[in-house]
Amino acid sequence: MLKPHSLRAHLAAATPELRENPDKLTIFIANGRIVAGAAASLSFVYRYTLKLVVLDYSSHADAIFVPLLAWLRTQQVEIFENTDLREKSIRFEAEYLNKETMDLSIEIDLTERVIVKPGPDPTSKETVRRYDVTHAPEPAHLGVVHQAEHITVYFEGQQLASWEFPTTEF
Repeated sequence: MLKPHSLRAHLAAATPELRENPDKLTIFIANGRIVAGAAASLSFVYRYTLKLVVLDYSSHADAIFVPLLAWLRTQQVEIFENTDLREKSIRFEAEYLNKETMDLSIEIDLTERVIVKPGPDPTSKETVRRYDVTHAPEPAHLGVVHQAEHITVYFEGQQLASWEFPTTEF
């Protein structure tokens, strides 16, 4: 699974508090499933709930959610395009520890397509076969334009987050 590492890197780069202390972010996978059909290949889809927990977080929650939504626009865009998914695919809870810090827990339903292609093993003199495994990129969506941009998020004049990321425009 590649998306958990990608999201961790993105949030750590975008959010000053996580950039300074990346160990405040823990990631878990729950309700994992593998969906495979009766096709000739062994290709499959990972379906899982990604749980992000930010511990002792003292910045504004928008500094997490805005970069998260930007990442999802390129990595799981069907959450925004499908009305049913939009309503239930991103969930969160917060526990205010005191007047300055909180533990923030976020759950996101994600999928990853894995392509498994059989082929001959070029290093074997026998008839041994091998499987080449690749993770499929997210499908292109009509009307989506990617442009590399520097993005900065402000709340009440204070910079909350900043990152280099391909944006999605509709």
